[in-house]
Amino acid sequence: MRRLSRPIRFLLFIPLIAIGVFVFGEIVMILWNGVLTPVLNVHTVTFWQGLGILALSKILFSSFNGRGGPRRDYWKRRMMQKWDNMTPEEREKFKYEWQNRCGGWGYKGWESGVQRSEPAKENTEPGI
Repeated sequence: MRRLSRPIRFLLFIPLIAIGVFVFGEIVMILWNGVLTPVLNVHTVTFWQGLGILALSKILFSSFNGRGGPRRDYWKRRMMQKWDNMTPEEREKFKYEWQNRCGGWGYKGWESGVQRSEPAKENTEPGI
């Protein structure tokens, strides 16, 4: 079986791109009109507006290479390196500070304005 040349494969790929754009634009339009219109009482959108919403969401919430770019996990890797280089005391202090900053979710109720107590410090004095 003979393989198709690159120009022919490219020409066959163009209709697939057009079909994909049409299908995703229709999906956004149908979901918008079917879900948001009755729930939030917003105006219905046309196909072209649905395609615009799709493009805008792609620009705002994603990248165009499908992976999120080379800096995708940069923050996570950098934070894990810092965490690995911390002493146990620094880790406890870090946890304490972030629990106070974030309100200690899961540790106190909404009505209590009391923050968590500072982590216990080990007594390193000799003879005690």
